[in-house]
Amino acid sequence: MPKSVAILGAGAWGTALATLAKTNSHKVSMWSRQGSQTLAEVVQGADIVLSAVSMKGVRSVTSQLQSLPVSPETIFVTATKGLDPQTTCTPSQIWQETFPNHAVVVLSGPNLSKEIQQELPAATVVASSVMAAAEFVQVVFSSDRFRVYTNYDILGVELGGTLKNVMAIAAGVCDGLHLGTNAKAALLTRGLTEMVRIGVHWGAKLETFYGLSGLGDLLATCNSPLSRNYQVGYQLAVGQTLAEILAHIEGTAEGVNTTQVLVQLSKQQNIPMPITEQVHRLLQGEVTPRQALLELMLRDIKPE
Repeated sequence: MPKSVAILGAGAWGTALATLAKTNSHKVSMWSRQGSQTLAEVVQGADIVLSAVSMKGVRSVTSQLQSLPVSPETIFVTATKGLDPQTTCTPSQIWQETFPNHAVVVLSGPNLSKEIQQELPAATVVASSVMAAAEFVQVVFSSDRFRVYTNYDILGVELGGTLKNVMAIAAGVCDGLHLGTNAKAALLTRGLTEMVRIGVHWGAKLETFYGLSGLGDLLATCNSPLSRNYQVGYQLAVGQTLAEILAHIEGTAEGVNTTQVLVQLSKQQNIPMPITEQVHRLLQGEVTPRQALLELMLRDIKPE
């Protein structure tokens, strides 16, 4: 039976997800700040409210929704990848805190929106502590060109999609400097190790990072010029300033903000994050791309 799906955020990612639901004959309505429909009109009677807004817009949207008569059966799905700079919360933690009695689902995977809009095959993960809600979302979005898996590890799935954005900036630098395949392979392997270290420290399951939302998303984002975060790193490597890059990029490169939050947390919690630290120093203009590379290569030698 057709379901009612409200998509919040009309950027490339929100539009791609809307198209997937429409293709499956579901009733889809979209909301954006520039749109003609109000938030109340869009979410009225929705079985699923899916948020694809940028990280900086999550709290604003949740607080607006809180004052609206949303059905207790409505499932909230978050497709945002980032960390709140004030509280360091993930998007799903903000949604669950605002709507403690609702099921919250995270959708994350190697999903470059332009490829999905071109109807190229892809897979993703939907994770929730309420498995019935994850399975409901799975059915709504699954098709012969978009394969959806379920997972219980909501934190791990969400962090995989968030942390890989930092590594994508580093990968862009690697390619922009033409460092070669060996260097890129080493970077991604050590980058995944860093993601696992952070995620497990915060309570995520190790095996989640070897799935679609971890390794899968890392491979997609670190190897494609379609990735905004990759573009940030690449353009920095060829001599552009961060301000110039962000002024011309389409949408939000969430890795820029995520890097800053992660560095703060690494210092507070004493978690070694050498790649993240060098990406942060590069974004702050404290080192050049080649200096950042040299610092990583000259770290103390140790067992793998």
